[in-house]
Amino acid sequence: MKSGFVSVIGRPNVGKSTLINSIIGKKIAITSDKPQTTRNIIQGIYTTKDTQIVFVDTPGIHKPNHKLGQYLNRQAYDSVGGVDVILFVVDASKKLGPGDQFILDRLKELKEEVPVILALNKIDQLTHEEILQKIVEYKDLYPFQEIVPISGLKKKNTEELIKTIRTYLTDEVMYYGENEITNRSLDFMMGEMIREKVFQLTREEVPHSVTCVVEFVEVGKTSMTVHASIIVDRDSLKRIIIGAKGSMIKEIGTKARIDIEELVGKKVYLDLQVRTIKKWRDKEEYLSEFGFHDFE
Repeated sequence: MKSGFVSVIGRPNVGKSTLINSIIGKKIAITSDKPQTTRNIIQGIYTTKDTQIVFVDTPGIHKPNHKLGQYLNRQAYDSVGGVDVILFVVDASKKLGPGDQFILDRLKELKEEVPVILALNKIDQLTHEEILQKIVEYKDLYPFQEIVPISGLKKKNTEELIKTIRTYLTDEVMYYGENEITNRSLDFMMGEMIREKVFQLTREEVPHSVTCVVEFVEVGKTSMTVHASIIVDRDSLKRIIIGAKGSMIKEIGTKARIDIEELVGKKVYLDLQVRTIKKWRDKEEYLSEFGFHDFE
């Protein structure tokens, strides 16, 4: 048995959550084409007969413009401490940008020596020659232990990535049970599935000033009723999410319910409300209430 913890870092929207979900084989972290979708550190647990890898999926590192943004960055920075491997994910289909360079500079400041593996993601959008060019481009920027081209979306070369990570693991214990795939609570997972549908259905109309909280759950033998709130910071967003005659929130609930039923394995009744809390992302009491706990 070889085991260990792997911190997955990268700028927003490079496919970190998609990669984690692909490796675990089940939706652990929500995905979106909008940046900064992941807000909490999420542990995805990959287990086989001789391997257990705990992937720590972090928020994308970015320039913060409110307390929530500062919190997300602090989470991402703290996640690289005490891990066995750092997996730096970049979008190989795009040019090396200031966000990637910013993270590289932070890696160079690390006090402890942690193996850093570079994952060149989204290679399904590149030719073989372009992939080789990317490897050449990145190899002199930092002393990466390995550079592995992958496609999280297409599940291309992810098995090779697992093999590569495994060679740098030194623990020989199982941290989680063989059937556990995440450390997050059921309420958290359900809230995230609702938030994902808000992003998918409202597109550019609704920015990242939205969060979802499960208020309480009523559990029966063959079904469960989930009461949840979608939190926005202004009434104009509330009107968009509710939609004409409640059409949008109905669609959000219908699609989220399907994912939640797959997660819990029983019939789900989803009661959704929309609440406006102005400037909630800058208010400590709401950040704490909604699960964004400061751990300085």
